[in-house]
Amino acid sequence: MATKTKPRATKPDASGSVETEASKATLTWPEYLAIRRNKRKWQTAATIPCAFLGLAGGAAYFGNLDTDPLKPIMGLDPFFFYGFCTVGCVGLGALVGPTIGTSFWRFRNRHILDLIDKKDTEFFQRIAKNRVDASLQSPTQPVPDYYGEKIGSLAQYRQWLRDQAKYKRKALLPEE
Repeated sequence: MATKTKPRATKPDASGSVETEASKATLTWPEYLAIRRNKRKWQTAATIPCAFLGLAGGAAYFGNLDTDPLKPIMGLDPFFFYGFCTVGCVGLGALVGPTIGTSFWRFRNRHILDLIDKKDTEFFQRIAKNRVDASLQSPTQPVPDYYGEKIGSLAQYRQWLRDQAKYKRKALLPEE
């Protein structure tokens, strides 16, 4: 992985400009994919407690409201309506969790963020170049992993490329 030291100035090169160690450092693909895997773990780890916090918050709020069982809310029994709202709070917590996990992960890895962001850009350009055209999909045959979200190693990337090529061949063959 990349070094965790602060960038230091080195000797001037022939042109007289000073390079830093951070500007020379690069991430290899296996390192980058391991970092992506780690980021996904942080997102998942933050999603679970956020969903539970949403459940606790929704249950605490909607459980303490005064309800009149004879007055429906939007045509629903108040207990069902408040139950749906509590489930909505769980969903909201699950949606916010990955964002919080990413924020913590970015804060923890702030010393190599520019390297990661450069590699992200390159990775997503490769994904966009190699993925199947979305217009080829049908409701019964969706494009496999269109955004390459599940890629966590070089072997998975190669498998993703094979899956894309297989789907492209299958979609472009005339049906008999």
